[in-house]
Amino acid sequence: VQLVESGGGLVQPGGSLRLSCATSGFAFDYYAIAWFRQAPGKEREGVSCISSVDGNTYYSESVKGRFTMSSDSAKNTVYLQIDSLKPEDTAVYYCAADPLADGLDYPYDYWGQGTQVTVSS
Repeated sequence: VQLVESGGGLVQPGGSLRLSCATSGFAFDYYAIAWFRQAPGKEREGVSCISSVDGNTYYSESVKGRFTMSSDSAKNTVYLQIDSLKPEDTAVYYCAADPLADGLDYPYDYWGQGTQVTVSS
């Protein structure tokens, strides 16, 4: 199983980014895939996931309305569109996958290496 994130970078407040997570080595359509983030000195936070149980997309309250998660089964890739970026969105963003997860509050088995997002003027 491999998950490779990309698309992070330095962006000004109010800007946008689209993160990608290219996956391989597992049945993409049958796994839950999630985005997490970890800011310096803070615990890891789940931000969005596509459930393996119902296929729905869920968001944490802190990002709802600004983050949009999508997937492309043909490319085995998930995306996280982040709009109206705020300095508090600065973090390393990780994607994770698990065959049984049904939400963000679950111990995902597989993780990528992360991509840094820095929001600063």
